[in-house]
Amino acid sequence: MEPTTDILSPEKKEKLFTRYQVFIIAILAILQFTIILDFMVLSPLGAILLPVFHITTTQFGLVVSAYAFSAGASSLLSAGFADKFDRKKLLMFFYSGFMIGTLLCALSPSYQFLLGARIVTGIFGGVVGSVSVAIITDLFKLEVRGRVMGFIQTAFAASQVLGLPIGVLLASEYDWHAPFWMIAGVGIPLGIVILVYMKPVNAHLFIKSDRNPFEHLLKTISHKTYLRAFLATTLLATGGFMLMPFGSAFSINNLGITLKQLTLLYLISGAFSIITGPLIGIASDKLGKYNTFVVGTLVSIAMVLIYTNLGITPLWILISINVVLFAGISSRMISAGALMTAIPAPQDRGAFMSINASVQQIAGGVAAYIAGLLVTQSKAGPILHYNRLGFAVTGSMIVAMGLMYIIDRHVKKKIAAAKQSVPENAMASAAG
Repeated sequence: MEPTTDILSPEKKEKLFTRYQVFIIAILAILQFTIILDFMVLSPLGAILLPVFHITTTQFGLVVSAYAFSAGASSLLSAGFADKFDRKKLLMFFYSGFMIGTLLCALSPSYQFLLGARIVTGIFGGVVGSVSVAIITDLFKLEVRGRVMGFIQTAFAASQVLGLPIGVLLASEYDWHAPFWMIAGVGIPLGIVILVYMKPVNAHLFIKSDRNPFEHLLKTISHKTYLRAFLATTLLATGGFMLMPFGSAFSINNLGITLKQLTLLYLISGAFSIITGPLIGIASDKLGKYNTFVVGTLVSIAMVLIYTNLGITPLWILISINVVLFAGISSRMISAGALMTAIPAPQDRGAFMSINASVQQIAGGVAAYIAGLLVTQSKAGPILHYNRLGFAVTGSMIVAMGLMYIIDRHVKKKIAAAKQSVPENAMASAAG
């Protein structure tokens, strides 16, 4: 069997992407839509689940973090094997398990069952993202990965525009289980499309390695450059996981908006994100990934500090703040994601991405659980001490900006070295 093509073929130079690459971008974006929505839908459901199950903010934080912890553990355990198999087969295995977990969430009759279902979903769903990024790294040159990550990132926005409003509507009109049925309804047909039409992604299998899975895992974890990247990922995960779990409860109980207005807020913010995501990806490729990251960080810090200290706020002001905030967050995630793909060697990509996903999920789980400890819900309803989360997130963003600067310098040195030692027609492959 011939290895899968690693870069754009010479005869296709006049096109940025081949038709097959466009297909890969599309299915990975839809796949990420289902993964992200499965996590994000819990945030607006928090306002429903707290009274339905008679649970505390700490218990709800545990439901959110249970997914993250199990996803982190499974990503770490799978890292040693991530470069030993065709990436398509790994993707299908873990996405199938993710769908089973989602169906269990849809069938959950109690808090305890839901907690267990989230663990199952996390075990499989956490690995899907890392396999997807490894596929992107295998099939696309570094010079266009910002664009690819920008398109994939639109899954986050689409989950707001299409998924969250529909999910909240289904939950309010029918039952809180309904959004999970919706995710399964989208995800199962997508899995069939991937199974039938996606080609094997196996070029990495033709790079000889004498490491066994356990040794491969240890070597990847202990690599000095990789460790810096994992630490940066830890800080990047803090922001979303700290603010998101209690975002809906804060908006409804503290900012004075209704559940229907919350749906409109997600809809408009997501619509703007769909437009800005690809544009940010292009800017990341043309203006520099780190430069884009810095701008996004500064914008995010300003908006987080404003948002977490708000009181009763008119809807139009809240929408404006959220639009700018999500633009800042997207700038950080797209540019950082593209920059991270340039770090691992080809034979380490799967392991690196799995460990990176593990670090992200575990750090996110810790952040979500800490968020549940830092905030409380008063008897009257409002969330107390939400601004503490804003200060914690701001601190993590500042430190992350310094770490990403070090990573950016490493990537530039790597590319410069590749230009000196590799023939022109092989530069892109060696640098990426």
